[in-house]
Amino acid sequence: MTTKHNQILAYIESLPVGEKISVRSIAKNLKVSEGTAYRAIKDAENTGLVSTIQRVGTIRIERKMKESIESLTFREVVNIIDGEVLGGNEGLDKDLNKFIIGAMEEEAMTRYITPGSLMIVGNRENAQKLALQNGAAVLITGGFKTSDAIVKLSNTFSLPILATSYDSFTVATMINRALTDQLIKKDIMLAGDIYIPLSQTKYLMMEDTIYDYRALNEKSHHSRFPIVNKNMRLMGIVTAKDVIGKADNIKLNRVMTKNPTIVKTHMSVASVGHLMIWDGLEVMPVVKDDLTLMGIISRQDVMKAMQTMQRQLQMSATFEDQIAEALERNEMTAASPDILENELSLPSYSFKVTPQMTDTMGTLSLGILSEMIASTAKRTLLCEQKKNAVIEQINVHSIKVIQIESILEIRPKIFEMGRRTAKFDIEVYRENILVAKAIVISQLMQRS
Repeated sequence: MTTKHNQILAYIESLPVGEKISVRSIAKNLKVSEGTAYRAIKDAENTGLVSTIQRVGTIRIERKMKESIESLTFREVVNIIDGEVLGGNEGLDKDLNKFIIGAMEEEAMTRYITPGSLMIVGNRENAQKLALQNGAAVLITGGFKTSDAIVKLSNTFSLPILATSYDSFTVATMINRALTDQLIKKDIMLAGDIYIPLSQTKYLMMEDTIYDYRALNEKSHHSRFPIVNKNMRLMGIVTAKDVIGKADNIKLNRVMTKNPTIVKTHMSVASVGHLMIWDGLEVMPVVKDDLTLMGIISRQDVMKAMQTMQRQLQMSATFEDQIAEALERNEMTAASPDILENELSLPSYSFKVTPQMTDTMGTLSLGILSEMIASTAKRTLLCEQKKNAVIEQINVHSIKVIQIESILEIRPKIFEMGRRTAKFDIEVYRENILVAKAIVISQLMQRS
């Protein structure tokens, strides 16, 4: 029987593109709890069925392949700007390639207008006509309408002509933000991009015995296998430690680990890495929502993916990227005499506090301070120890107020390094005065 979660996803998928939805409306229409509706909507957002847009809400969008996610359709633009369609409805599902602000003479506009672009302009009908004739859609700002002749022209060319009450700068900012968010989503590598599919996955059945496990282990040289029932639904996982000392005729359903940690294809590689590190897992089964086995993902797969991501050029920067880029490595100096024997001598980093990094009082935001310290720890491990890491715990003490435009020096010290963990003592100085201090515990991502 279909679960309520799957029923909601099916309902959302049946909605027309551009339809607004909410937790309350889903709960009311499908007679489910608001908590169930909220979880399903978040899942739909992760899989690209809906998108939450500031000032607009959550809307049904057209699911795109990952390769083309950097494009928006004109229909989605309508929802982003909370606008209306004056003409050219047949072209709403065309992709927006770029947008142009028509703040120049018409002769100068021509070289910037290309097919698939969007001309953002006020109540200048000649400019609107020029855009349509050159294959561009039109967005009229300031709450203005247009003439019947322009509407007729947009219908003829199947190019949308849109209207909004916002000014040109505001709508350009909103569209640019939407494009940037989609570029960031494209950069995020998901489990679905790297997992080993079922056709290449070795698995065992509930009715199989320990003898079958040992035969498959000898043939494949693997020691961990998912256990499925006749319907290919995941029931557990069996490892070498589960069968040690057991008789060959014992069925696997008596020794397997039930309810194993699972992966969904929409989960990010980073989140899978966290699960593997904290639970000490080498292999995790990848399943559908109904627990049908789709394949497996290994720690080695995750390691390779993380290394690939670090080598790739980012198409758009997240807040973490921007903070990490602001860190500048200082040249190594002679080791300080106060460094203990079990501590490693490491380079320090410089960081400048910009206006965007401050709180309402004009001082460095605690969130930025924490991210700056976390980025320092991760970069230190990567550059100096050649190890990937995730932050498990960070305890920050802000000792003195850090003003805007301050130049900070971050001095990391590793006081404990194990096979799976590294512990840092990180101090932050301004003009050689201690202003913040943190203890950071990180888990190392490496092959066992």
